[in-house]
Amino acid sequence: MKAAVLVFPGSNCDTDCFHALKDVMKMSVEYVWHKERSLAKVDLVVLPGGFSYGDYLRTGAIARFSPAMEAVKKHADQGRYVIGICNGFQILLEAGLLPGAMLRNKTLSFICKRVWLKVEDVNNPFTCRLKKNGVLSVPIAHGEGNYYCDDDVLKKLQDQSRVVFRYCSQAGQLGESFNPNGSRDHIAGLVSEKRNVLGMMPHPERVSEAILGCEDGKKIWESLLAEVSS
Repeated sequence: MKAAVLVFPGSNCDTDCFHALKDVMKMSVEYVWHKERSLAKVDLVVLPGGFSYGDYLRTGAIARFSPAMEAVKKHADQGRYVIGICNGFQILLEAGLLPGAMLRNKTLSFICKRVWLKVEDVNNPFTCRLKKNGVLSVPIAHGEGNYYCDDDVLKKLQDQSRVVFRYCSQAGQLGESFNPNGSRDHIAGLVSEKRNVLGMMPHPERVSEAILGCEDGKKIWESLLAEVSS
């Protein structure tokens, strides 16, 4: 499996993603600068976390116009895989590759901590090796992770089982006390209609090897590898 990690001015999780894919998962990986207008033939494109363009205007609003995003759209249209993590998720929303928008956290403050995620759907390439209703421990680090969409979009996401992760308790219980940023319907991650594009606020690359104290994020990369090799 070959992957590309996009790099925008202000990206700060690109090396983390590169390390997780290359050194932990043994994938072939390359960096792609945001000014590139084409992507080499890769299976997976990763939009990493950070503060693209300093988060001016609003998160992801400028990065969506980067030349590389046209290549990402073509990549997704061809049915190939894209994952946006944290700021990468915000960029995917701004670019229209996923529906909805991000608001400031309900606390109006930056949150950096470990959270629990309930696996709501396994009928997609990113969680096909996971157990439905299972719980993962994955960290978040964001100031604008409060996912919002209108009623029509929410119903469509629910009807199509496109919500992949929801914030929960360690036991898998849903509730506002377990929702760190106020996201609607506790949404922490969702997929596109074709189910080949995933956006998620938590950082799986930060829990992809034992030395970090947890390997729950590795399960997402393992799912992708299983999907590509099947």
